[in-house]
Amino acid sequence: MPVLARDIMTPHVKSVPASWTMQQFARFLATNSISGSPVVNDRGEIVGIATLSDIADFHLNTVTQDYERRMTPEELQEARRLRQFIFEEMQKVPVEVRDIMTPIVFAVQEETPIQEIARLMMKEHLHRIFVKRADKVIGIITGYDMLKVIADLPETDS
Repeated sequence: MPVLARDIMTPHVKSVPASWTMQQFARFLATNSISGSPVVNDRGEIVGIATLSDIADFHLNTVTQDYERRMTPEELQEARRLRQFIFEEMQKVPVEVRDIMTPIVFAVQEETPIQEIARLMMKEHLHRIFVKRADKVIGIITGYDMLKVIADLPETDS
């Protein structure tokens, strides 16, 4: 009997409002010991996903390395000073989850076999994917959930 999405998903997905500040979102992730969460609009519909990586990417958004290689040491120092100034100033502006989230939502139906889920996750480079029943999200599958399936496979003698 094939293992399906509903067999390995985590039910009761914890979502966050798109209007939350990045700081509220970071606290939520830390409090719940998770690395990402679906983002919902005012009607409770999932409109994207936000992760710790999105927070890091936002804070570390810098000029490309190629551009930096062409700068003099003085220009590099000035660029670093300007980035630090911008970073400090941006702390004063409330950045919302909607500003850092990925607006693409990948989902599978609860009857989807895990092999199909694994292929989709690898193809799209996903760390998490939502599970739906009809049009309603009922769970989430992470890379960790997929690893648990592999770890629980019976040992074979070689």
